[in-house]
Amino acid sequence: MQQRTANRQATTIATARPQGFTLVELLVVIAIIGVLIGMLLPAVQAAREAARRSQCSNRLRQLVLAMHNYESARRELPAGFLSQSGTPLGRYAMTYDAPPGWGWGSLVLDYLEESAVIGAIDRQLPLTAPQHRELIGETLNAFLCPTVSGPTEPFVVNDASGAPLVVNGSSVVVGRSHYVASHGQESCWGDCGVPGVKEIFIDIYAVGAAAKGSAEVSATGDITAIADGPFYRNSRTRFADVTDGLSKTIFLGEHSSLLSEKTWAGVVPGAGVTPAFISGDNGPDSAATLVLVHAGPSGGEQYQATGLPIIHPVNFPTYHVGQMYAEHPGGGNVALGDGSVRFVQDQVDLILWAEYSSIGEGEVMRNEL
Repeated sequence: MQQRTANRQATTIATARPQGFTLVELLVVIAIIGVLIGMLLPAVQAAREAARRSQCSNRLRQLVLAMHNYESARRELPAGFLSQSGTPLGRYAMTYDAPPGWGWGSLVLDYLEESAVIGAIDRQLPLTAPQHRELIGETLNAFLCPTVSGPTEPFVVNDASGAPLVVNGSSVVVGRSHYVASHGQESCWGDCGVPGVKEIFIDIYAVGAAAKGSAEVSATGDITAIADGPFYRNSRTRFADVTDGLSKTIFLGEHSSLLSEKTWAGVVPGAGVTPAFISGDNGPDSAATLVLVHAGPSGGEQYQATGLPIIHPVNFPTYHVGQMYAEHPGGGNVALGDGSVRFVQDQVDLILWAEYSSIGEGEVMRNEL
């Protein structure tokens, strides 16, 4: 009888013990979960960025293929931007940029299935004409890179002082682009666009202050003798002109709005482009950099500290508004003339970058991008 009572009491005590985790056990589980999340989060972020980079690359590929279709139809690539020659109304005296201003991005819309936008464009009129006001402010996903953390919405075009540029009595709002076309090594905009004697580089392999490899040429406002890339003001480059090889020439690349503003629409004469942040070697630049960038070396562009010429590949810490700039870890995408897209590392060889930027200077590329 006593034994049976003792067993019943033991059963009662065992049943009365609390069920579940103790506080210490719960804290241990929470700590383990936190460690696992900390380990998985970078992998998840990396996977998301890989997907964004792939989408960014695909959009760049569609743009360069649109250029191929344009060239097939017209036997020439689209101009970097269109500017009426002579002394037209609206020409900006400091650069010789003039209406209509339509840029390479707007010129390939016919081949990007943007029929709603195409139908409203009259390319005989300036892009700032009243009937184009709403059109040029359109946001087109084809020109946006998903990785970019900077603005994606349309922006107000500023003048050289950073104030809103007024045309026909009102400001100009344009749709944004995260992609830019290559002007080559040289940067013939700003005062390079006006008549006069200009300095250009003829030997990128020359180094040192005493051997810059430069020469002087006479310019008349037509910059064909200066520009050495596929796209520039009123360019009419044919595939046959790219004698360095389409697979060895950069056509397009990235420029994040985290550094400066770019547009698919074109160039507004008198506009200025200002960097979103300041480095020791950057500052405002002229309207052509709304759609174009260059690689360097370029006549008249030197390091402030040394006076030596600058070559600036993707993400180079000069942070010029006229260079390529991407937010992908380690580098950025470029589209080559053959329609391929490559990811270029931040640490790419500077001379190799310059070699891939000109269309016909006869450089011998010993390596691939």
